[in-house]
Amino acid sequence: MKTILKSILAITIVFALMIAVAFGYSDIPLEVLKEKYATAPSLFIEIDGMNVHYRDEGNPTDSIPIVLIHGTGSSLHTYDAWTEKLKLNHRVVRMDMPGFGLTGPFPERDYSYKKYVVFLDDFLKAKGISQFHLAGNSLGGRIAWEYTFKHPDKVKKLILIDASGYPTKSQSVPIAFKLAGIHVFNKLLTIITPYFLARKSVENVYLDRSKVTDALVDRYFELTLRAGNRQGLIDRMTMPNDTSSYSKISKIQNPTLLLWGANDLLIPVESAYRFHEDMPNDTLIILEQTGHVPMEESPSESLDAVISFLE
Repeated sequence: MKTILKSILAITIVFALMIAVAFGYSDIPLEVLKEKYATAPSLFIEIDGMNVHYRDEGNPTDSIPIVLIHGTGSSLHTYDAWTEKLKLNHRVVRMDMPGFGLTGPFPERDYSYKKYVVFLDDFLKAKGISQFHLAGNSLGGRIAWEYTFKHPDKVKKLILIDASGYPTKSQSVPIAFKLAGIHVFNKLLTIITPYFLARKSVENVYLDRSKVTDALVDRYFELTLRAGNRQGLIDRMTMPNDTSSYSKISKIQNPTLLLWGANDLLIPVESAYRFHEDMPNDTLIILEQTGHVPMEESPSESLDAVISFLE
């Protein structure tokens, strides 16, 4: 019996080592990532003990800039297509939120919405931005409406793009998100991060998977390998969720655009209708043939709605 157990243990160890060799990735040095993802007009600023990666583009005389916040596992690059057009007439500010992109993790590993709201306010104060339009996707949408609730006088108009907030039952969750939330497996993600996992996770939030290019997957995958980001994703996904905070939503009076992909499987369109029912001053736009990240998958159609709302 002992011989059999030893054999099983040996096989298990060999199998684990094979997986680690096949799918294990070291962190990519920050300077290497900067060469690829922090080209002009990227800048860095010290905020709350972090060297925050951001871009500030467009019309410098625009007194009401547009601030863009990305979602979980993403980066400021998710708004590249929007920014190319918006910056022709507006000032556009976007940043890698802590735990993602080139900014890296919160030093104290607190990924609560309250902490994100404080970080965003500190960043905007450091940039001298006191009034602005605020847009956010998914996690970024939750941060955006939480920020607006706390600082309503600073947000001129609010744009929520497939935003989280209400208790909901996802029809499909990216596998990386699932694993990051499971205590038994999530520690392995800091060592074993298969490339195919990144591809499947990106494909999960798109309706048209033909739009998921190698370059797009490379960006998500490589920025995940920034030192601290894999642990940051785990810390974010295992944070206790305040399931009652959505009661704040009905108290937000700021003009709001609700922009939603009709085929969002992560935060289904039913959430859009709940926002629409509860918010007293909103406009609802449902984008057909679009998933969870309209600014990437349907940039022209989604941006047309934003420009119309702002003007």
